[in-house]
Amino acid sequence: MANIDEKVLWGAAVKLRDKCDPADYKNVVLGLVFLKYVSDKYLAKYNELKTFNDGRENDADYYIEDHVFIVPKEALWPYIASFSKDESLGQKIDNAFVALEKDNEQLKGILPKTYSKSDLDKTALGELVDFFTTHLKMEDADGDFFGQIYEYYIGAFATYIPQKGGEFFTPQSIVELMVDILEPYKGRVFDPCCGSGGMFVQCSKFVKEHQGRVDDIAIYGQESNPGTWKMAKMNLAIRGLEGNLGEKNGDSFTEDLHKSLRADFILANPPYNLKDYWKATLEGDPRWVFGSPDRKNANYAWLELMYSKLAPAGKAAILMPNGATTSNTDDDKKVRTEMIKSGKVAAIIDLPDKMFSNTGISVQCWVLNRAKTNTDVLFINATNMGKMVTRKLRVFEPKEIKLIAETYHKYNKGDYTENDDKKGFCKKASFEEIKGKDYSLNPGRYVGVDESGKLSDEELKVQLKQTAQELFDLMEEGKSLEEKVKDILLAEIE
Repeated sequence: MANIDEKVLWGAAVKLRDKCDPADYKNVVLGLVFLKYVSDKYLAKYNELKTFNDGRENDADYYIEDHVFIVPKEALWPYIASFSKDESLGQKIDNAFVALEKDNEQLKGILPKTYSKSDLDKTALGELVDFFTTHLKMEDADGDFFGQIYEYYIGAFATYIPQKGGEFFTPQSIVELMVDILEPYKGRVFDPCCGSGGMFVQCSKFVKEHQGRVDDIAIYGQESNPGTWKMAKMNLAIRGLEGNLGEKNGDSFTEDLHKSLRADFILANPPYNLKDYWKATLEGDPRWVFGSPDRKNANYAWLELMYSKLAPAGKAAILMPNGATTSNTDDDKKVRTEMIKSGKVAAIIDLPDKMFSNTGISVQCWVLNRAKTNTDVLFINATNMGKMVTRKLRVFEPKEIKLIAETYHKYNKGDYTENDDKKGFCKKASFEEIKGKDYSLNPGRYVGVDESGKLSDEELKVQLKQTAQELFDLMEEGKSLEEKVKDILLAEIE
C-alpha cells in the first residue's frame, strides 16, 4: 500500500483483540478510519479555502464539488481525539456519526453508531483513536487510497473471522479478471450479493483506466447482511460513486429490490452451497428460466436469478464452487442441461486454489451471455497460473489476467478457431462433445493435459543418468567431509 504499512494497519486492529467480539472488529476499525478520512479531507479543504479570505470556507458547495463531505465541529477528528482518555469517547464518536449523517444526505442511515455500547473496552478504543491520530494521515489521500485501506481491512478481517454460509471476500486479482472479461465501459452493472462493493469499485477503475467516464456506468446492488450493506454504501460514497443498493438490505431471492432492472453486466461472488435459502414463495418463480433449482443448494438458483436479470445483450461473470459444473442432483443437472442447450453458457474458467485469503477452496468463473445462441462453450484451465505471495495465498499476475481475457475476447468475437485450442489451457467444445461427457462443464475434462514438455523415454534415461551421477558425486563429497570432521575431532581430543 502506497502510504502506510499493512502491518501498521493490522497492528491497529490487534489493539481490539479480546476487547470486543471479533465480528465487531471491522465495524469498529472501519468506522474510525472513515471518520479520520472525512475529517482530514474536510480540514485540508477548509484550510485551502480560507486562504482566499472571502468566507468561501463556509460555503458547502465548494466542498461538494470536490467530493468532500461536510464535517461539523463535533465530528472533526481533533475534537474526537481530545476525548481519547475520557469515558465519554464512545458516545462522542456515535454523536459524530449522527452529525455527519445529518449534514450529508448520501450517508443517511449507513454509519455505525455502536461505539458507546457497554461491551466495547473504552481504554482499547482510546488507544486506537490515539494510534490513528499518530499514524493515519489522509489529508492528501484520495478516495482510492481510502478504498485500499478499507479493502485491506475487509480482506484481513475475512481471514481472521470465520465466514458463514459460504461467503468469501473476493480477491482483487479475481475481480480484475472478471472485469477484464466483461469490459463494462458503459451501461448498468449489477451484483445481487454485493458484499462491501468491491466489484463496483473495480468496474469504476477499469472505466477510468480506459479513458472512459465513470458516469457512463450505473451501479445497482443488493446485500442481505445489514452491516455489510452499510459498508458497501460507505465504500461507494467515499469514492464519489453513485449507486443504487436499495433502500435497505434484503434477500435477493425473496425480496428483490430491483424487480424491473435488466442489467448489461453482472459480476458476482454469491455464497456457495447455501442450504436454507428456499421459501414457499419461490415456487414457480418466473426467474427459474431453465427449470426449478435444487431447493437444498442455492448454486443454480443464483445462476438462474442472475441470468433472469440480464438485458437482451447482457453478460455475467459469476464465481461458483468447482462442484457446480458437475453436480448430478436431478434439479442441478436438468437446469445445467437446459442452459447448455439454449447456448447461454459462454465460458467456464477454472481458477487456481489458494486464491482466497480465508479458505483453500477452488472456484470456477461462469460467463453467461444472454445474446449468445450457438451451443459451443469455451473452457479455460487457469489452475496452474498465479504466484504465491505468501505460503497460503496466490494472486494472478497482470500478464495472466491479460492472457485469459484475450482468449475469451477472441472467442466472444467469433475469431476463435480450432488452431487456438491449447492443450492444458483452453478449448472450444461443441455441444456434441459436452453431451458426450454427460453435460459436465468441468474444464479439465475438455482441455486435457499439456504434455509438450514431457520427456521421451530416451531423454528420461539421460536425465536419470545425469541425476544419478550428481547424487554419487554428492555422496563422495559427503564422505570426504565426514573424514575431515573425524580428523578435526580426534586432533582436539588428543
